[in-house]
Amino acid sequence: MSLDDRRSDFDSLRPGDSTAQGATRRTALKAAIGVGYAAAVLPVSAQTAVVTSAEGLKAGPIKYNVNGFDVPAYAAAPAGKSGLPVILVIQEIFGVHEYIADTCRRFAQLGYLAIAPEMYARQGDPRGYTDIPKLQADIVTKVPDAQAMADLDGALAYAKANGGDISKAGITGFCWGGRIVWLYAATGKVKAGVAWYGRLVGTASELTPKHPVDVAASLQAPVLGLYGGKDQGIPLDTVDKMKAALANGTPAAKASSFVVYPEAGHAFHADYRPSYIKSAADDGWQRATAWFKANGVA
Repeated sequence: MSLDDRRSDFDSLRPGDSTAQGATRRTALKAAIGVGYAAAVLPVSAQTAVVTSAEGLKAGPIKYNVNGFDVPAYAAAPAGKSGLPVILVIQEIFGVHEYIADTCRRFAQLGYLAIAPEMYARQGDPRGYTDIPKLQADIVTKVPDAQAMADLDGALAYAKANGGDISKAGITGFCWGGRIVWLYAATGKVKAGVAWYGRLVGTASELTPKHPVDVAASLQAPVLGLYGGKDQGIPLDTVDKMKAALANGTPAAKASSFVVYPEAGHAFHADYRPSYIKSAADDGWQRATAWFKANGVA
């Protein structure tokens, strides 16, 4: 795909575009990316789910090529603007469904170009699974970290070709994506990261050779970690291990920080799920946006 093709894909996704070409493009690109909720999370807690307007934005499914593979993604940005700071938004294990798309629109309404790649696209579609253990076994455990890093590099290249200023790039992610934030912050490709309850330790494998605690000392961008004190999957002693590793690292590592919400468990930002804790989610969002601004992602 040429850079011109990438631009035309994104530019066609304008609110209110009623042309036949625009309708055809939206239908072809949609493929459920960012539309509806993953089957595994139904029924949705509609009374708490946040819905962010796309008014004034160009927002919708896109694709970009990485090593011969077209990576599907969701992107949102202020319409008609360029030179935009960039936020990479990394999914939970459920893929790029409505919650992740809405998070992109929240950033776009603040003036960012936000891109959420479908990180499992080569392994399968996570949104159709109803059984979480099967989803993990069939897809999640088969995603190499190297693939994820390359797809994020591709997302930045796409952003650069579509109005983004990648010298002002940041990354945020949730659960599975929170772990990826820490790893990508060690690559030198972004200026700051915000990790929402991402796993910090683990057993090394061929596909996941390093975990956040292993790269903590070599971070090239400061990361804000937002974690729940009642998270049964991420014991607080692993947060302490990560803090110790960061304290002996690069300036970016030492500048990293944690906020632990004592009343919150896992997925406290996921407003469409029973795990949602509004006070922690709202405070975390305010801290996240302030963190990006303070670290040049604005």
